[in-house]
Amino acid sequence: MFFRHITGYTLCCLLLTVVAVQAQPNDTAQHIVAGGYNSSAQQAKPYVILISIDGFRHDYATKYHADNLLRLSRQGVRASSMTPSFPSFTFPNHYTIVTGLYPAHHGLVGNTFYDRARKVSYLRSDTSIAGDPYYYGGKPLWVLAEQQQLISAVYYWVGSEVAIDGVHPTYYYDYSEKVPLEARLGVVKQWLQLPAATRPHLIHFYISEVDSAGHHFGPDHPLTIQAIHKVDRAIGQLTSMLDSLHLPINYVMVSDHGMTGVDTTQVLTPPTSDMTRWMMVASDVMVQYYAKDSNAIPAFYQQLKRDANGYDVYLRNETPAHWHYGERDDRYNRIGDILLIARYPQIFSWTNRRVYPGRHGYDPRLVKDMQASFMAWGPAIKKQKKPLASFENIHVYTLITQLLGLTVDHPVDSEPGVLRKILR
Repeated sequence: MFFRHITGYTLCCLLLTVVAVQAQPNDTAQHIVAGGYNSSAQQAKPYVILISIDGFRHDYATKYHADNLLRLSRQGVRASSMTPSFPSFTFPNHYTIVTGLYPAHHGLVGNTFYDRARKVSYLRSDTSIAGDPYYYGGKPLWVLAEQQQLISAVYYWVGSEVAIDGVHPTYYYDYSEKVPLEARLGVVKQWLQLPAATRPHLIHFYISEVDSAGHHFGPDHPLTIQAIHKVDRAIGQLTSMLDSLHLPINYVMVSDHGMTGVDTTQVLTPPTSDMTRWMMVASDVMVQYYAKDSNAIPAFYQQLKRDANGYDVYLRNETPAHWHYGERDDRYNRIGDILLIARYPQIFSWTNRRVYPGRHGYDPRLVKDMQASFMAWGPAIKKQKKPLASFENIHVYTLITQLLGLTVDHPVDSEPGVLRKILR
């Protein structure tokens, strides 16, 4: 989870203009980049709204009767599941979806990681680091669109606050926990009511409630189910509002990962060594050790392998090939020299740290609950009678570019043929 919100912000503060706004003394002001416009050719393009429901497990819609999502997906397509990239964490996968690159190829190899070149840890809570374009490889969809004179708008997404390749979305917000979901829905409609020259054709929209509830209460708790229903109602409300605009809008709904219940009684303690020789980055499911002295690797690796109980130990050059997460793939040199991966349903924890019953991060090919959701509907999407077979989330990227007629002018892992069959 990387975003949560609370109520208490009025819709009048979100009214749009087509000129750059002045700086506001709060973190809820919209950023509008002056000078952006759709070329005449791009003004004739359809619209795409890419919606992420964080932590919306592959079976949530059917299991808990998300009636609006099921109804809308029957007008188009729903996948049996979508496979997240490894590790199945929020930051790597949100950025994978919008770059078409595996995490080791775009550089966000975890929610937190160590950068050997700068000798600093990437921390999402440190805006001086997380806001630095240095950490973001690839070309996000909004950057590709803006470079091809197609206006984009983002209401929260990993990387959207950063000037990647020197480019921001024309309209975007810094993440804030002060803006309720209902107000944000209204902004999307306002964006689509702007004049044709400044109206976004690509919109990214992030929703956090399901992930937050899943972490705090577990994936099958009544409050998690309540969050699923709340978000489902919001999607129904959004589509109903936008139907009145009579625009050719295609919707793509994804999630970054699933959610599973874990063992909160027998937690694992990350092993330690002479930490003058190591940097350690630990999370619930994965612990990475970065050697300050490479000579320390063999002995510590053998010690960890010998003492392993409840987790698996890997050198960076021996991780499973289907992870695309090892020395050969590590383009930015940010994966640890030694990795510990907790065996489901166990997790790592340490002193005075609260243990939540819902977690993610495991290998999605081994732990089915890590599988994410994918649905799409709209005038360019074929109606499918049966769910699509599971596919990797890297392929959403080229689906969006095909919907908008954007040229992919750089190497990506995403393959255009995987989802082309769902297009009219």
